[in-house]
Amino acid sequence: MRHIHGARLWGWSLVCVLALGAAASAQNPWQWLKTKAGGAHNDTPAAAAARPPAAPSATTAVPGADYVIGPGDVLAIDVWKEPEISQTEPVRPDGAIAIPLAGTLRAGGSTPSELAAQIKSRLAAYISDPVVTVMVTKVVSHSFQVLGEVLRPGSYPLVGPTTVLQALAQAGGFTPFADPGHVTILHRTPDGRQVRYRFDYSAVIHGNDLQQDRLLQPGDSLIVP
Repeated sequence: MRHIHGARLWGWSLVCVLALGAAASAQNPWQWLKTKAGGAHNDTPAAAAARPPAAPSATTAVPGADYVIGPGDVLAIDVWKEPEISQTEPVRPDGAIAIPLAGTLRAGGSTPSELAAQIKSRLAAYISDPVVTVMVTKVVSHSFQVLGEVLRPGSYPLVGPTTVLQALAQAGGFTPFADPGHVTILHRTPDGRQVRYRFDYSAVIHGNDLQQDRLLQPGDSLIVP
């Protein structure tokens, strides 16, 4: 009798669970149980195919040792055991920065290690054997743009050698409406002329015309029709 009574209680409990699930999802009562069992993405193949691809997680790009500082870049300058001198400083439009005791220095055109050496040389008159480190915390002067039919159009920091394929990957890839065979790269030469380059995605990924996958330069724009 105890087993029969227990079975009846279990049966009534299941009925109550199903009733609550049906109230939470009146259009499809069984979908509530499927969601609980398999998560939010336990749907039909058609619904899964219609769902847009997940964008890759963004990562913080760190400039390499050979990165050349430019106007607008934000620098974290640390002088060991000297908190009054250590600071975060944006590079001025003229490429200069001002550091306590060190005065005004030319940061634009230098790498972080070269700038650290300049600051150390200036501080040596006031501090015995100063230890100086310089890090670029925000890249502004070197960037490229990806516009048109990509998942994440916008401006991206150019912190190291970046090819067209790598730039498109950073922008999340193409939308379903893109024409990958007619991507245009706009590049402005030092004398002010604008040059257009064609990029055929299909040809490049199949090993043809690999020279199209050129390295981007600061200020370049990719346009995906």
